[in-house]
Amino acid sequence: MDGPSDDEAISRARQGDHDAFRVLVERYQQRAFRLALRVLRDEEAARDAVQEAFLKVYASLARFEGRSSFYTWLYRVVLNLCLDLKRRDRSARHVEWNEEIAGGAGAEADTDETTDGAPPSPHTALERAELREHMTAAIEELPDAARRTLLLREVDGLSYDEISRALDIPKGTVMSRLYYARRRVQKALIAAGLAAATEEPRKPAGRPGDEPEAGGEA
Repeated sequence: MDGPSDDEAISRARQGDHDAFRVLVERYQQRAFRLALRVLRDEEAARDAVQEAFLKVYASLARFEGRSSFYTWLYRVVLNLCLDLKRRDRSARHVEWNEEIAGGAGAEADTDETTDGAPPSPHTALERAELREHMTAAIEELPDAARRTLLLREVDGLSYDEISRALDIPKGTVMSRLYYARRRVQKALIAAGLAAATEEPRKPAGRPGDEPEAGGEA
């Protein structure tokens, strides 16, 4: 690592040394940009998010306690900014929940859809709307930690590693929370008659970038 260590640069930046903070910017801006671009998929928006993240970090240097590395702190700031931007952009659009949450609920409704790309029948559309309504209500009833983990996975599309870093929890805890949340949602759908009682809740399914991991903390 060229130049001062992160801790030394932070200490000097707290005393008003702008050059010291510039060292941190130059050291991590490319990694931060790659993260923002992966989430936002837009170069201009990613650059703006990274710039805002560094401004937030600079303004909060006095509160940085050093319990995590500087980059871990920056990573969370960038990620949260990007997720907020995505959610604002999505506010006027409908969110389709991943089928994993429902454990296959609503699959029968899909059988009414034509294979030529035509819109679903009114009956299918009604069933889907009912499923979404009950699923949203079930997710709102989840404990905060489980709900946030589930939304980061299913709505924001983060990997287990990204959720682990965003929430500062072990990857095993991420997987346990996802399993618990999906099981709670599925039970609610079963009670509403929208999922078969014989279906088993699905364990967290892997996506590119995820590594299988047995067990985990609750």
